Amino acid sequence: MIRVQESDFDVGQEIKNLTNGNHAIGGVASFLGLVRDIASDEEISAMTLEHYPGMTEKMLEEIEAEANRRWELDASLIIHRYGRMEPGEQIVLVITCSKHRKAAFESCEFLMDYLKTKAPFWKLEETPEGGKWVDARDSDDTAASRWIET
Repeated sequence: MIRVQESDFDVGQEIKNLTNGNHAIGGVASFLGLVRDIASDEEISAMTLEHYPGMTEKMLEEIEAEANRRWELDASLIIHRYGRMEPGEQIVLVITCSKHRKAAFESCEFLMDYLKTKAPFWKLEETPEGGKWVDARDSDDTAASRWIET
């Protein structure tokens, strides 16, 4: 399940909704991303995320489908927010559910690595010097590269 939204979410409720009634699930892994107040040694007062509606959802669906192809998942959820957010606010939630923990852990990590490198979001950080667009990070590409199938 994919949701791209401006509004906040309740992590506990999302896990409950995803697992409710599915007693085949033995492992649930999740990642919750928060807006930080510092990036590259600069103070951040807020971040604005922009995206292309339609294109973003399509890419997230492809990433989720790839995770389901690689691991036997009983359920998965990706929520990614857009708009202006301040430090401490929730920005992204990934939940994966499987019969066993290994598939849940690995698929959750895969989804986050691919979200960071393939999802079409653009981040504008508000710093004391003004707005600054965030460039792609080599460390994110390195993390995602370990999932490339040869």
